[in-house]
Amino acid sequence: MTEKFIQKAIGKKGTTRRMLGIHKGETIPFTLLEAIRAAPIGTQVRNPTQVGYRVMKVTRLLKRRAVLALNLKRIGQGR
Repeated sequence: MTEKFIQKAIGKKGTTRRMLGIHKGETIPFTLLEAIRAAPIGTQVRNPTQVGYRVMKVTRLLKRRAVLALNLKRIGQGR
């Protein structure tokens, strides 16, 4: 196992934010990530917050990035 596996897992910075239509400097809402995680692939999700796009289609890539963002947020809260 490598020492810095999270840095390699993140890939391109800001891609999740761009897919959700959230500007740089604003936080990605936890409820939006949870809604994407719970939705099946191929469906549309309504954004429960006032930040970002109102409606977005859940793709496999978007779902994977949302799950990664949720896991990283939970890791950061434990510190």
